Amino acid sequence: MQIYDTLSGKKKELKKPLFKSIKMFVCGPTVYDTPHIGNARTFVTFDILVRYLRSRKFKIFYLQNITDLDDKIINRARENGIIPEQLAKKYEDEFLQTMDQLGVCSVNQYAKATDFIPQIVVQVRKLISKGKAYKIDGDGWYFDISTFPNYGKLSRRTVEQAEDGVSRIDESDKKRNRGDFCLWKFSRALSDAEVKEGEPVFAASIGAGRPGWHIEDTAITESFLGPRYYIHGGAQDLKFPHHEAEIAQQESISGKHPLAKIWMHVGFLKLSGKKMSKSEGNFLTITQLLEKHSPNTFRLLVFSHHYRSPIDYTPSLIKENEKNLLTIIGFVKKLELITSKKGVDFNVRPYIEAFHHSMQDDFNTPKALAVVFELMNKVNKVWTQLNHVSAMSIRHTIIDLFCSIGIVQLLPEIPESVQKLFEERELSRDSKQFDQADTLRKKIESLGYLIEDTPKGSLLLPKQENL
Repeated sequence: MQIYDTLSGKKKELKKPLFKSIKMFVCGPTVYDTPHIGNARTFVTFDILVRYLRSRKFKIFYLQNITDLDDKIINRARENGIIPEQLAKKYEDEFLQTMDQLGVCSVNQYAKATDFIPQIVVQVRKLISKGKAYKIDGDGWYFDISTFPNYGKLSRRTVEQAEDGVSRIDESDKKRNRGDFCLWKFSRALSDAEVKEGEPVFAASIGAGRPGWHIEDTAITESFLGPRYYIHGGAQDLKFPHHEAEIAQQESISGKHPLAKIWMHVGFLKLSGKKMSKSEGNFLTITQLLEKHSPNTFRLLVFSHHYRSPIDYTPSLIKENEKNLLTIIGFVKKLELITSKKGVDFNVRPYIEAFHHSMQDDFNTPKALAVVFELMNKVNKVWTQLNHVSAMSIRHTIIDLFCSIGIVQLLPEIPESVQKLFEERELSRDSKQFDQADTLRKKIESLGYLIEDTPKGSLLLPKQENL
């Protein structure tokens, strides 16, 4: 398995450690708002990766953090007249619920930032003792990026070029370098206008306050994975400054590098060619997506794009993937109609090998999907001539390949009432009661299903909008 490493700019071989799990960390959500489809693209991508690797007998320990304390959370809580903990819990529950709805179930451990305050304080103290951090009275502890000469190596920036790396609570006109970032914010640094009842403040030997954004990730990963681990993943927009800060913190603390052997970054997802923005009304939540489209449709959309490439989400794109999913379902259902022991043999092995070869080449999912459609095109030319064994072999192959990427229920369940109508329609056709058969067909279609008549029999399928 070869995976492109952002840090080296080269593909690296992913090996199976003997008797050990591959340790993997992916940056999780900041739970201050409803998750959107851009978030979904990242988390579905890594879910597909982990599911596929596990299907190939890789052992993976998959860790993801949840940022449940942050300026965004505090500010949004104030707007809603509630305490930050309430807001964070609300959106944490919503995030986990939407992940469950999307079929994202490969994460072994979710870790909340507020559960790791002692570990965060320990890391800040280590950075202070090593001369990597400095104190701004009345403000907080900051990491001095000039003490880490390789700062910017992930995003290919020099320390000077990294001077624009200000984010979240890093603003201060007393910093040594503009790109220095906050490790720990003192509670007394807040102005009287900002101080409100319920704002999280933690007692600590380094001063009462709360953690900066970047430090939570390294405190969490060191706790579970140690100072170095195999894979670090996240969305492309986290590469700088967030992931640069993680590298600087952890490598400064441990003296070991690289922090991660392989860095994976998922490309952006835009909405109709534009960056998603609530203020401009260009925004689609996961809940809104799932009100109209199935989780499998979205997963197929993600799978049809290389993880490092951008996706421009449009109504026509999701409809195209609905159509493709229905085509795949119809193909599999057609094979069930082949019952004869006599007929043409079909060797599916080369297609299985081509699928895995594509997946093992930097997780080239669009090429793997193309292999599936090539197989379907070849089979469609001879499917009525196949023997039962070959037909079932192809059917099981398609189902197994999609199961390996998280589409575990490729064939949707059809309500018993609809199934009975379909059986009645078949009896009417056999009895040459064609008017009655047409009436039953129309009734079935009104319920969101369609019938496809083939030389080998009839198929009952969901309509696109009913997948």
